[in-house]
Amino acid sequence: MYQVKVFVTLKESIIDPAGGAVKNSLHELGFKNVRDVRLSKMIELTVEDVSGIEDMCEKLLVNTVMESYRIEIEEIA
Repeated sequence: MYQVKVFVTLKESIIDPAGGAVKNSLHELGFKNVRDVRLSKMIELTVEDVSGIEDMCEKLLVNTVMESYRIEIEEIA
């Protein structure tokens, strides 16, 4: 068995409105030192084998037009 983590982030050229909203809220709470916030997501999968993980990302888990991703794989007992 394998634990797979897919980390998905917006590409640098894409504006992150949710990140901007978080940054503004942090400023309102007094955290003025925050310069930028970009939100991302992490998807965890438990799979029997790791074949097809890239295909899953490309076909469903990631919008490759707007997002980049990286994969971490850990074998579990």
